[in-house]
Amino acid sequence: MCLIFTCGEHTFRKEVEGYEGVVCQCHNCGNYAGHVIKSNPWFTFCFVPVVPLSMHGYHDVMCHICNFAQPLENRPDVQAMKRGEGGNNMPMQPPPQHGPPQGWGQGPPQGPPPGQAPMRYG
Repeated sequence: MCLIFTCGEHTFRKEVEGYEGVVCQCHNCGNYAGHVIKSNPWFTFCFVPVVPLSMHGYHDVMCHICNFAQPLENRPDVQAMKRGEGGNNMPMQPPPQHGPPQGWGQGPPQGPPPGQAPMRYG
């Protein structure tokens, strides 16, 4: 008779209370996809969680694009966004532009840019 057992580790993740909906910039890839996550790792036996590997879990800022995780203690900018502390939980964005983007709808080019001589071939 042959019995096969599998052992491993599984991490349960959820958003931290007070940081729900907070989105911040990832310090690895630069995208605004960082969320504050609490991670609880467990030892598994036959795919069943048996023993927690951490009593309190870990609070990390985790990017959902590149999966980079950074401890929340190292991110004072994110800690300032916590709800109830008067912080704004929206990332800073440039003000909206009025009209078309620069360089659009101005017609065909009218020669070389100012301050440059035309190119010569040959």
